Amino acid sequence: MTAPTPRRALLAVALAAAAAATVPVGRAQAAAAQPAGPAGAPGTSTGTGAGSAAAAAAAGRSVDNRFWFSRGHWRAGTHRGTTALPGTRAGLAFDVPAGRTEYTDPHTGRKAAWDHAVWTSPVHRTAVPATEVVASWNAHTPAGTWIRIELRATYGDGGTSPWYVMGRWASGDADIRRTSVDGQTDGRSTVWTDTLAVDAPARAAGLRITAWQLRLTLYRTPGSGRGPTVGLAGAMASDVPDRFTVPASAPSGEAVELAVPRYSQEVHIGRYPEYDNGGEAWCSPTSSQMVVEFWGRRPAPADLAWVDPSYSDPQVCHAARSTYDHAYKGCGNWPFNAAYAASYGGIAAVVTRLSSLGDLEVLLRAGIPVITSQSFRADELTGAGYATAGHLMTIVGLTASGDVVANDPHSPDNPSVRRVYRRREWENAWLRTKRYNAAGKAVSAPGGVCYLYAPTRPTPPQVTALRAVGVL
Repeated sequence: MTAPTPRRALLAVALAAAAAATVPVGRAQAAAAQPAGPAGAPGTSTGTGAGSAAAAAAAGRSVDNRFWFSRGHWRAGTHRGTTALPGTRAGLAFDVPAGRTEYTDPHTGRKAAWDHAVWTSPVHRTAVPATEVVASWNAHTPAGTWIRIELRATYGDGGTSPWYVMGRWASGDADIRRTSVDGQTDGRSTVWTDTLAVDAPARAAGLRITAWQLRLTLYRTPGSGRGPTVGLAGAMASDVPDRFTVPASAPSGEAVELAVPRYSQEVHIGRYPEYDNGGEAWCSPTSSQMVVEFWGRRPAPADLAWVDPSYSDPQVCHAARSTYDHAYKGCGNWPFNAAYAASYGGIAAVVTRLSSLGDLEVLLRAGIPVITSQSFRADELTGAGYATAGHLMTIVGLTASGDVVANDPHSPDNPSVRRVYRRREWENAWLRTKRYNAAGKAVSAPGGVCYLYAPTRPTPPQVTALRAVGVL
């Protein structure tokens, strides 16, 4: 249970952003061999060309991913004070100030001046005309730095949205408070915490987002010699059809299970009310911490010095603090979780949707666990023992019969985190977009949302798996 209020948004997904793996990103581009970059009209990213959208439509795809991460990607954008780092350090960096900004933090009232630099991406024309877009970013923000992520949508009728703020982000909280921005709308689309969604009336009338563009603003203390660095940025666009059930998938008959650390969110009940009080509110950071440690990363002892020494698993408390959204007032902002995971060197992370348990199995067999979002009544998932309007768990394997092996943080203690859920029940709870709640009311459901965290230098099998599911 991650969200104070139910929402149909996104989540996560490790983008193999290895400089060595200079391949295009996105399901519609998966067959291409050269790096994605500007094509067609100047300033426009069309993936593999005009045929990509038609190919995606013909394949019945409902998700399109596009992420920038190589030096060529960063050079393709428009720079005002930013620069593309070379070689193995590929990333977007602060070069010279483009101006100075005064920012008043809405959560502290603190006013400060910041030098800033700006990178604007090419326009990406989606292979899937979309009803939702979720941005992801991976950045290094040392003390005295932060970033703002904005997205502008182009509609199918040629109109454009304003530049929407998708996040003001820093890995720490000493300089600014990490935050989404509520109340952004143009009457056709609205930002709901971390998701830009076409409004229901416009969606019903057929309005879709056909292109989008990112703008990254990098901030640093005036006169400072260092600024933030962005290693990856982009978005997932989707138009998943409304459905209360999904077709049953066939198990492969081969078991797989990854040795992912197990952490319970429930042991933290009542801890740190300023970060949403532990327990059921911490499923997202608890799941993120499991996978961060699976990839061999942990916070340094100095990072945990603030945690009460009597508390178990202080790294989970650290993950909660590091993902907390001060506007949303919770730890369930999905891009914030991906950005937290990627703040550890060697991990790339994004939010996306998968289309099937088959996609999930492809990742598991390549050694990549998947953090998934699902919602269900207590009678819909045998063995869970609870109901949820939105909950994150880490999928670590499949049994020989095809049932789902999950590290479910909604467990009383760490040893009981491992659960086995019935395949048919679990895949429906994850992939459907509509469900009936306990009162019999039709409400929204996740539609295949997940976080993918993978190495920045993936193995060849991992590259193949990430390409197969459309994120690389």
